Amino acid sequence: MKNIPENVENYLGTFSKKFDKNLVKLLPKSQQFSSKLFDAMYYVIRVGGKRLRPVFLMEISEILGVAKTYSFRTAASIEFIHCYSLVHDDLPAMDDDDLRRGSPTCHKKYDDATAILVGDAFQSLAFEILADEKTHPNPEIRCSLINELAKSSGSAGMVGGQMLDLEAEKKKLNLEEILNLQRLKTGELFRFSCLASCILSDKSDEIPIFMDFASKLGLAFQIKDDLLDVEGDEKEIGKKTKKDLGRGKETLISLLGKNNAKKKSEDLIFDAIKLLKPYGKKAEKLIDLTNFIISRKK
Repeated sequence: MKNIPENVENYLGTFSKKFDKNLVKLLPKSQQFSSKLFDAMYYVIRVGGKRLRPVFLMEISEILGVAKTYSFRTAASIEFIHCYSLVHDDLPAMDDDDLRRGSPTCHKKYDDATAILVGDAFQSLAFEILADEKTHPNPEIRCSLINELAKSSGSAGMVGGQMLDLEAEKKKLNLEEILNLQRLKTGELFRFSCLASCILSDKSDEIPIFMDFASKLGLAFQIKDDLLDVEGDEKEIGKKTKKDLGRGKETLISLLGKNNAKKKSEDLIFDAIKLLKPYGKKAEKLIDLTNFIISRKK
């Protein structure tokens, strides 16, 4: 297929606009709810993003025959977790970033305390959505989703990975330690995006395939992120670059070198796509999205 990056960029642009409109509708509204908190939550969503975790979840769900209402609500929950993690990561005590996608970060637009509460609110909202019977009529499936998202986002997942990332500054790491850090910090949320579709469809025999796919996808995504930090255009990316180098953090780029790291990401994507081939035409869009993970410019 020609012009895959351009076609996928257009598709993601259309997807994210539609997805964000529905995402905003899930923000709580009540007389007791602080308007400043609502405005800050709305601002974080409005800043936008590619919504990669939701789009992978929804594309896999379509392949497995999941109703769009169920897949959207589950995709919203993972995106709210992702939004919470970004708002907290940008804080001065963490990565200390002033820009996110070319716009002021939440704590810069508002203040540190508001940003902390925005992250807290997004996190609890994610689980509130999964617990609602609108997400799926079967309570066992809802409980399974809640359990898996908690594992992927908590101390044994994303949060644990972020702690390892903070501890990695000015510290020598071996290949196994770097892979574990990246699996937790980035890979676990991709794991949930792929696993959730299998849970929603109640097709447990699909789980090994999509867990293998998620593992390869998440690592390839992180390698590309690290490459963009080294050689990306700051204006195009919309945030600071060369942060890892400045903080003395070791990545697969510093350990393997740029060329070897690129080859590693290409091999991972090649192997991930092989797993999708048996699904035939139904997987064509998912294959294009998978290729896009390492062809993107931001």
